Amino acid sequence: MQPGIHPTYQPIIFRDKAADFAFLTRSTATSDKTIEWEDGNTYPVIDVEISSQSHPFYTGTARVLDTAGRVERFERRYARRGAR
Repeated sequence: MQPGIHPTYQPIIFRDKAADFAFLTRSTATSDKTIEWEDGNTYPVIDVEISSQSHPFYTGTARVLDTAGRVERFERRYARRGAR
């Protein structure tokens, strides 16, 4: 890699305020906000709206749509009205 052209790769905390969940990882993202982590060190923090703790797909709270009703409605609308 060429020196001086790449962003810094540093530890950062992503925090989901809706689910009261945070995790420490490494990223090139930056932030002016900081927070003290469980290990006693201070890291930059980025607040996110959705994480694996609050997304319906991962939590199992996804809504199931009435697909059978939609299929029946489609068949009624566009069904053949006799053989030609």
